[in-house]
Amino acid sequence: MDGLIIFSAIMILFIMLVAAAIRVLREYERGVVFRLGRLAHGFGNRDGDASGPGLIFIIPIIDRMVKVNLRTVVLDVPPQDIITKDNVSLQVNAVIFFRVMDASKAIVAVDDYQFAITQIAQTTLRSILGQAELDELLAQRDTINQKLQSIIDEQTDPWGIKVSSVEVKHVDLPIEMQRAIAKQAEAERERRAKVIHSEGEYQAADKLAQAAAVLSKDPTAIQLRFLQTLTEVATEKNSTLVFPVPIDLIQPFIRKDTKESDS
Repeated sequence: MDGLIIFSAIMILFIMLVAAAIRVLREYERGVVFRLGRLAHGFGNRDGDASGPGLIFIIPIIDRMVKVNLRTVVLDVPPQDIITKDNVSLQVNAVIFFRVMDASKAIVAVDDYQFAITQIAQTTLRSILGQAELDELLAQRDTINQKLQSIIDEQTDPWGIKVSSVEVKHVDLPIEMQRAIAKQAEAERERRAKVIHSEGEYQAADKLAQAAAVLSKDPTAIQLRFLQTLTEVATEKNSTLVFPVPIDLIQPFIRKDTKESDS
């Protein structure tokens, strides 16, 4: 009986040790194994000293494994108070897309790489946007995004992390600045409207001058144009027209009456 109990205890202990020694990592996971505090070489590794994916065996008690996610992580940068180059105060937040390329470096080279990336992103965001003017921030956002991505990626490269994209998500302008921008936009639209109206007047005047040059060659054409204009105006029935009659039109009748009187 005592032997059976001892055998059962040994089997249970063996099963527990086997269960503790087996780890299963998904396709997007890697395991960084520390053996007695030192970084151990992974079994079936694809990324340096990281183990996985698939079935992983570790030595219980002696080994400790840290899982690392290799999928792209979307990190939201909290709103930052920014003073632009032209002394405009605003709040800006951003979003960062990154992924771990070397799991061992991400664990060994930095403590909590996500927190570190957040801090670097905040300081870089304030630094880069503080060097830009408001108009540049609003109109050239793609250029600013590329500059942010380049700087943050360079700083996180020793950690085995690749920053694929940085996007300025929202720019919160003060109410006074929003009103000023609205007034500026309205003034710009009025300027364009006046310029377009002036160009139209200039082109119309040029065409009228050409038409006048053609009509001046024949007085009868001028009279016909005058009568056509009266016809167009007379289409409005609620209008009363008073216009002078050209002498040329009634002169034949005057001459006829004069001849009859003389006779």
